[in-house]
Amino acid sequence: MRRIDSLPEVRRACADGTGRRSVYLTFDDGPNPHCTPEVLDVLSEHRVPATFFVIGAYATDQPHLIRRMFAEGHEVANHTMTHPDLSRCGPGDVQNKIREANRAIRTACPQGLVRHMRAPYGIWTEEVITTSASAGLAAIHWSVDPRDWSRPGVDAIVGTVLASVQPGAIVLLHDGCPPDELRPSTHAGLRDQTVVALSCLIPALRERGFAIRPLPYHP
Repeated sequence: MRRIDSLPEVRRACADGTGRRSVYLTFDDGPNPHCTPEVLDVLSEHRVPATFFVIGAYATDQPHLIRRMFAEGHEVANHTMTHPDLSRCGPGDVQNKIREANRAIRTACPQGLVRHMRAPYGIWTEEVITTSASAGLAAIHWSVDPRDWSRPGVDAIVGTVLASVQPGAIVLLHDGCPPDELRPSTHAGLRDQTVVALSCLIPALRERGFAIRPLPYHP
């Protein structure tokens, strides 16, 4: 498997061609019935868009949240059906995990467009990229990772993003967690730090002259 640095098809930042100081917020591993509504509420309050890289199995369980994402102007993107390490999957499994997630999203919201894909754990292979492209999905990585999934504290999440953000940055956050890490006891407060950090980040980014925009599609 070649490293991400040698796979130019995977986008880690996005220039919109206008010279604007654009930033893109992305959320992985949802939708979660407890965390995702809180994230959506903050985004709605501040009137900013985001891209949600959803797990297909969760989309099947929470179709109303998929419909809410689309209805509120967000992008819903593919994060595979069950969040496996695709580098350990055979070609047939890679195709199934990606295409089944597309079907799950479209079943939840038939009028919604799925345009982007992010590999679980950020592990990319040529097979993953080829399969994504054949499904019409642009491969999206990230450029800013505050590791909010590890619950480092609100100040650490906000500080890491603000210290690292540049025009065109793709910020990685989480509104859920993979199925093999989810336990009933982890629902409550799972992403409370992310939600509070998000409410601080949006105005802080704006104060620094950044505009939070929809992730552009470059097939």
